[in-house]
Amino acid sequence: MYYREKETPLSNSQKMKRFVWNPKTRQFCGRTGASWSKIALFYFIFYSALALLVAICMWTFLQMLDAREPRWQLESSIIGTNPGLGFRPTPPEVASSVVWYRGNNPGSYQLWVKELSTFLEAYKRDGKKTIAGQNIHNCDFKLPPPAGKVCDVDISAWGPCVEDNNFAYHKSTPCIFLKLNKIYAWKPKFYDSSENLPEQMPVDLKEHIKNMTAYDKNYLNMVWVSCQGENPADRENIGPIQYLPYRGFPGYYFPYTNQEGYLSPLVAVHLQRPKTGMLINIECRAWAHNIKYDRGEGMGSVHIEIMVE
Repeated sequence: MYYREKETPLSNSQKMKRFVWNPKTRQFCGRTGASWSKIALFYFIFYSALALLVAICMWTFLQMLDAREPRWQLESSIIGTNPGLGFRPTPPEVASSVVWYRGNNPGSYQLWVKELSTFLEAYKRDGKKTIAGQNIHNCDFKLPPPAGKVCDVDISAWGPCVEDNNFAYHKSTPCIFLKLNKIYAWKPKFYDSSENLPEQMPVDLKEHIKNMTAYDKNYLNMVWVSCQGENPADRENIGPIQYLPYRGFPGYYFPYTNQEGYLSPLVAVHLQRPKTGMLINIECRAWAHNIKYDRGEGMGSVHIEIMVE
């Protein structure tokens, strides 16, 4: 009769060492070299096939994209068809809309001057050229841009709202710049008559439109802009406002189709005599048939707070 020799009990550390390498069975971590080779080969083939599948899917996806034209536009896109109205300069705090400074303190207003200078750097054309070549066109209402060209934005038309004049911040008469956010292929629907304007449009803007269109009907092709105090006290404290170069965004800048060298049109809003020492709440609004307005949602308008000491 054959009796199996009783093995000596192993300690935990000995069991761990034997699991890592068993000299009797020549197993490493419970598997022989041949077993480990088969597993390594299996996972190599599996992950190679997975990587190839991902690469094919990515290549197919990229073939469906256009570098210049989005696949989903206007109503089909997440952005939608209602362009937002933005302003510059913006405070360092993202959630804030307060522009506050002391007019007699250069260290106080230089923050805003530098912010505007940085923002407007792209508008300083060098020889009217872009990377694509000379495609800048001097547009007006009777001369829209030809195919392949974009309209110039004339920074000299902003009057006192220029960098050399510190954007009038040192005179306690600050300039705010308004812009419509770009939406690919969006075209404004203009008011086609000065007699058919929205009832809630400010009276001074209605009069301005009537005066401009009496001179030239082409001025109807404009996304109009109005800025006013949000409350009675704000309307009293805001003082007179000048809009440069126009009181709106000319229609010949639209639509935006990702053209090389395209720059969004700007409206410089010059607060000529705001009351100092008072926080003034301002609402600026864009006007066109297809710009929806909702103050609560911030649609078609922007909220700005100004305080000059």
